[in-house]
Amino acid sequence: MKKTDAPPLATLLGTWFGCGFWPKGPGTAGSLGAFVVLPVWIHEGWSPLWLLALAALMTPAAIWAAGKVSQALGVKDAQIVVIDEVIGQWITLAGASSINWMTAIGALALFRLFDITKPWPVRALERLPGGTGIVADDIMAGVYGALVLFLAGCFNL
Repeated sequence: MKKTDAPPLATLLGTWFGCGFWPKGPGTAGSLGAFVVLPVWIHEGWSPLWLLALAALMTPAAIWAAGKVSQALGVKDAQIVVIDEVIGQWITLAGASSINWMTAIGALALFRLFDITKPWPVRALERLPGGTGIVADDIMAGVYGALVLFLAGCFNL
């Protein structure tokens, strides 16, 4: 793992165990890294809503890690910080009626769409200071993705 001047735990979490060091598309690598929990979810038959609880539980740590790594690198939102994508991806997945490979692909596409295009207020939230701004915009992109995924499920799409 590459070295930053951030605390090692902040680097480990902020880069989501190294996903952020992927040379092309670290945000997408972080989103895919969020799927590491899916085999357990599918095997145990847990409700996707538990991913929302996991995202809420991890958000304070994500804000701390994102802020520390970006501050250590001297940038507002370091590209290697992808824990925000993980949180947003989990929120998007929470909108699924069940988790399977089709909902996972749909959730990935939806979250990345909203994360990249940044419809209102996603772009405005990234202006919040420090780690809060880094994570808040991805939370909102995740909410948008979850809503679309939920509505698609309502129509059996």
